Amino acid sequence: MLDIPSPNAVMPLAGAAAHPLDNVIWSALTSQHSAFAQGGTLARRYPADVAPFIAMPDTTAESFAAMAQIMTPTDHAALFTVDPLTLPDCFEIVFTKDLDQMIGPTIPVSLEAPHITQLGAADVDHMMALVDLAKPGPFAPRTYELGNYLGIRVDGRLAAMSGERMHLDGYTEISAVCSDPAFRGRGYPRDLILTLSNAIVARGEVPFLHVLSDNLSAIALYTKLGFTWRTTLQLTVLRLAG
Repeated sequence: MLDIPSPNAVMPLAGAAAHPLDNVIWSALTSQHSAFAQGGTLARRYPADVAPFIAMPDTTAESFAAMAQIMTPTDHAALFTVDPLTLPDCFEIVFTKDLDQMIGPTIPVSLEAPHITQLGAADVDHMMALVDLAKPGPFAPRTYELGNYLGIRVDGRLAAMSGERMHLDGYTEISAVCSDPAFRGRGYPRDLILTLSNAIVARGEVPFLHVLSDNLSAIALYTKLGFTWRTTLQLTVLRLAG
């Protein structure tokens, strides 16, 4: 006799049968990034000055309540889910967008890039200025702590950067791909992405990234570099109601 779930059953956002990338934020915060996690078994988030991401293992009322408990009235928190969310009245949606998740090549790509340098705490002001100019997506003062961040400088000016963001067992996300408009057309994003991808592959992991589904120029670049579409997720940015 088959067990047929009720049509009103709550679906897990990441369970034994789910791919870890389906609930990627939760997977990161319960594995390689657990040291950054705030919250508990029903909801977890990154510190606000690290990243705006928050996640739950499922969509039960208890999990939503736990998520509300780890948010502040000024928070704008971002979730990645397979399906659109129906939120309790205690939340308001700020906006939603379709987000393509792409998997990178699993073999190294030949590349010589001596112009690439390591970025760290001393570079935060320059990184924040570049993000403000190029607007690659969420980036906070401590985001660089999540992984390996690389940059390209021209005459001392940070012309381009990218780095590792979410890290879960077997997978590392490439993020913050951006370049100063004054230095576009020089192939800097390509060099940074491939350098990061090669390093991720070298340690036995799979590179991946997220890109808004309507950002066709970025998708074209990533495809050219060997990234392939895996799935489309729902990006939901929300805040506490009232």
